[in-house]
Amino acid sequence: MKNSFRDIIRLLRPRQWIKNFIIYAALLFSGQFFNLNQFIFVTYGFFIFCAISSSIYIINDIFDVEKDKIHPFKRFRPIAHEDVSVRLAAILAVILALGSIIFSYVLNPGFFLITIVYFIMHLAYSVYLKHIEIIDILTLAAGYILRVFAGEVISNSHLSAWLFLTIISGSLFLAIGKRRSEITLLSHQTGAPLSTRKTLSHYTEQLLDIYLSIFATSTFLSYSLFTFLENPKGLQFNFNFVPAEALGTYLQRKWLMLTIIPVVYGLMRYLQRIYEKHEGESPERLVFYDRPLLVSVVVWTVMVVIINYFIT
Repeated sequence: MKNSFRDIIRLLRPRQWIKNFIIYAALLFSGQFFNLNQFIFVTYGFFIFCAISSSIYIINDIFDVEKDKIHPFKRFRPIAHEDVSVRLAAILAVILALGSIIFSYVLNPGFFLITIVYFIMHLAYSVYLKHIEIIDILTLAAGYILRVFAGEVISNSHLSAWLFLTIISGSLFLAIGKRRSEITLLSHQTGAPLSTRKTLSHYTEQLLDIYLSIFATSTFLSYSLFTFLENPKGLQFNFNFVPAEALGTYLQRKWLMLTIIPVVYGLMRYLQRIYEKHEGESPERLVFYDRPLLVSVVVWTVMVVIINYFIT
């Protein structure tokens, strides 16, 4: 066993912490993103979720160590590759889990309850739920949704129903895309789907294609309705030389609808990478390494900030 610092960091999977940025969603859309006190509190929550999610990844790796050893890609994970001992990994998992739970209680009682639910749900996933078809996908999606709830509680703000439906649909879309890519990647490995994850034998590519189509469409429609039903004030100018009735109506458009463009591109690009490059198994890796997809995320974020905080 090496137990090197680099291997320990790999064990924590810091790349997957990108998922926890969704905790800022309620703060961003409530208009309080630049409220320093609120931002600091949500950032504390972000780091707590990074710690507890890393503990869950370690626990999952411990439970799956034998299966990971025969997986074509997961066999290089620190525990499966014997770069980190199971004993050290278990100690780290306990420290991270207890530390994050204690700090979550100090931060906010409501946030503490969500953290407990998140941990128990993913612990159940590692032990049992991931072996049940459909339930495994719903559990993965629920992890994103709980992060959003945590952001609402800790920032004392709320998301609109349509935006929340968008997050539900998008979470299911990502979880299904992950399963779709896993099947494709393992299809050339004899017996690999059954031996590494039994639920994959209950899914067909055609079934997952239907699921992807459903939730890609619902994500688009929910987000479109959210942007349309939001009621920003619009651009506020006072031109003495232009009649208000000639210019005012144009300036009072629902500018947030412009953000539909990068959302649609992101959905289409993500689907392209799933079917063309079979890269949906790790959404966070895909976002980091696919430049067009990363640009669409950045553009969407910048547009939302400008429209919500500087135009309306």
